[in-house]
Amino acid sequence: MAKNRKNQPAAIQFGPALKALLLCALFCGSGVGYVWQISQIGELGRQIRPLEKRLAELQAANNKARNLLASMRVPRRIIARLKELKLDMGLPLESQKLRLIEPVAGAPSPPPSAKLYVAQAAREQRAP
Repeated sequence: MAKNRKNQPAAIQFGPALKALLLCALFCGSGVGYVWQISQIGELGRQIRPLEKRLAELQAANNKARNLLASMRVPRRIIARLKELKLDMGLPLESQKLRLIEPVAGAPSPPPSAKLYVAQAAREQRAP
């Protein structure tokens, strides 16, 4: 005897409708998620623009300060500024410079007499 549709369980009748409903929900959810993501990207772009502008301003100010510092470190400019302020200063003479020997890694340490000589030379240069 042929099966009658009226005798089939309810789950079989609602199966295709449930599948269609789930597919529609999936596509609608994907579409809403896509639109939300695009709007978030636009909002973040609007937030980033002023920050990038501020960054460019700070970088320009940093470059300007770096150039000013470099120009102020030039010995000729320092000497001119000292003369302008009437300070009696100048470059040190060779006799005023103290040269220290830098130890080399792995090399034997200098004898104690050399250390004493360096300390004594330093004391003599400081004495009037």
